[in-house]
Amino acid sequence: MKSGRLLISLSLIIAAILHLTGCSSGKKAYERGDYYEAVMRSVSRLRQNPDHSKSLETLKNAYPLAVEFFETQAKNDIASNTNFKWKNAIQSYNSINQMYEAIRQCPGCMKVVKSPVNYYTEIGPLKEKAADESYNAGIEALMKGNRNDAKRAYFNFADAQNYVPGFKDVIEYLDKAKDEATLKVVVEQIPVPARYNLSGGFFQDKIEEFLHNNYTEQTFIKFYTPEEAKSVSLPYADHIMRIQFDDFTVGNSVLKEKEEVVTRDSVKVGEAKVNGKNIPVYNTVKAKFTTYRKEVMSAGLLSMVIVDGKTNGVLTHRKFNGEYVWVSQWARFNGDDRALSDQQLSLCKLREQQPPVPQDLFLEFTKPIYNQLIPSIRSFYQNY
Repeated sequence: MKSGRLLISLSLIIAAILHLTGCSSGKKAYERGDYYEAVMRSVSRLRQNPDHSKSLETLKNAYPLAVEFFETQAKNDIASNTNFKWKNAIQSYNSINQMYEAIRQCPGCMKVVKSPVNYYTEIGPLKEKAADESYNAGIEALMKGNRNDAKRAYFNFADAQNYVPGFKDVIEYLDKAKDEATLKVVVEQIPVPARYNLSGGFFQDKIEEFLHNNYTEQTFIKFYTPEEAKSVSLPYADHIMRIQFDDFTVGNSVLKEKEEVVTRDSVKVGEAKVNGKNIPVYNTVKAKFTTYRKEVMSAGLLSMVIVDGKTNGVLTHRKFNGEYVWVSQWARFNGDDRALSDQQLSLCKLREQQPPVPQDLFLEFTKPIYNQLIPSIRSFYQNY
């Protein structure tokens, strides 16, 4: 018990040290010259403990230095000829405003920073200039005519829209940049041949659901079914993904039978009268025990090929195996049931079960295939 209490005490002490270390790191940030971080960490600590002396001192010393740093940085950006100087100046002023809001919502902080400053008024006139520089940068990137620059153009147009909603014709350019930056993939899922009387519709629907839910308007990849591509008159496809079953079997049945003789010693089999008394008689009992195991196996091989829509060159070709084995077990015996174990008796109460219909067996073996296919698609397109 003492060792248990000691371990608990040590755990509490370690947790307390880690907590205090994390909370007092505002001073460390101040010492390495990261005044903004020092301010924000001190504010966080003072919200929990308004009288924390080290945090009060750190905030008092770090805040004016942080404001001076961002003011100087903003003025230097405005005076320079660097790209996005107005955007950078706004970011510096926004950092001052973030400190202002954090301190105002911290009663303990107001003890040492009685009048925090803000630059909301100064930011207003800069937004038009920041929108103009982002808009022009977007036009320049879009004119380069490649997908990566179209991405840069999109983000620049998005910045312009954020600074001044509806700036010039930025909304139209946002749509244009998004379209040119988006990789368009047509997904052809080859149906299961009709002669098998099986449908891969559910499996195919799950794939389409994943592609549509995980690659949304916020990404630069869009997947189309052939029908969707036709309905929007898609002028071209960057990639074509073809998914089909190369081979599969459904419902291959195997019956395994095992027969054994089981015995149990010292089982009371009756009574005998000895000297006028009934004496129990013990003997060995036995039974012939037969187990049956029916396995219905289904398996398939799926192929995924992604080709370049312009050159038809193969970009990747993967194959995925899936298997499902349905099992039914039961047993029978001849002889004395007292020779059987409880588990053997339970098996004897079971009867042969009918396997699922072929369509259900088909769906079962596609589950492990799906679990391989989806990560493969995600991995291939993660750098696009």
